Amino acid sequence: MSRAPAPAKINLALVVGPLRDDGKHEVLTVLQRIDLVDRIELDEAPELQVEGFEEDTLVGTALRELADSAGVEAGWRVRIEKKIPVAAGLGGGSSDAATALRLANQTLSEPLATDELSEIAASVGADVPFFLADGPQLGSGDGTALEALDLPQDFWVFVLLPRATVKTSTADVYAAFDARRGPAGWAERRQTLLDGLPRVERPRDLADLPLNDLASSPLAEEILATGAFRADVSGAGPALYGLFHQRRDADAARRKLRRLGRTWVAAPAWYG
Repeated sequence: MSRAPAPAKINLALVVGPLRDDGKHEVLTVLQRIDLVDRIELDEAPELQVEGFEEDTLVGTALRELADSAGVEAGWRVRIEKKIPVAAGLGGGSSDAATALRLANQTLSEPLATDELSEIAASVGADVPFFLADGPQLGSGDGTALEALDLPQDFWVFVLLPRATVKTSTADVYAAFDARRGPAGWAERRQTLLDGLPRVERPRDLADLPLNDLASSPLAEEILATGAFRADVSGAGPALYGLFHQRRDADAARRKLRRLGRTWVAAPAWYG
């Protein structure tokens, strides 16, 4: 049996553009792992079994795609221990799928190459390839084209999942974006992000990156009021994050804002 953590992610920036020919939106996003993690256990088995999280679809899909590509039977048993909140914009399902892919690939007599594994990951979900790469990444295209970023990692992350939030589907969030303003100004916003990344030398410089185009929340102001140097929604939401220089300040924000919902304090994570 093999085991591995499946970390959550936050979007340190997310700029959204027009619809592509494949029906997906053009995006440019800064992806950062954090050490809020699910746990994945995988062992070989007579048939594919995914346990511990009845709502899973991505892990099962990823492993069936891996088996098809490798020309083998999908003979794995996977157990998922969930800690990352579901449908929150933190990438838990994508991370689980990527981690299971990596572990299952290691059991093959002829493991697939990294680029082949990444192609499978991209077919499963836009965030899945990110969780196969190390360190922070710039995602472009539909989010699956990745470029490694050299970003500071010496900060703390406060995560808030607001109480009584009803998560709409990601498709609905994108539809609301289109109805609100769509791709207007896409080229300018995209260039602002590209121009801003080389200037990020210290954690506080992350505050100058463009905010999330896709989703926003008034609770970001409450997080900033506790001393965060940046606060925003992650992905399609509804989870928010705040960035802090010191762990004690992130912990203080957690104590102050836990009345608003579920809270965590995490650190950046380089790999799964």
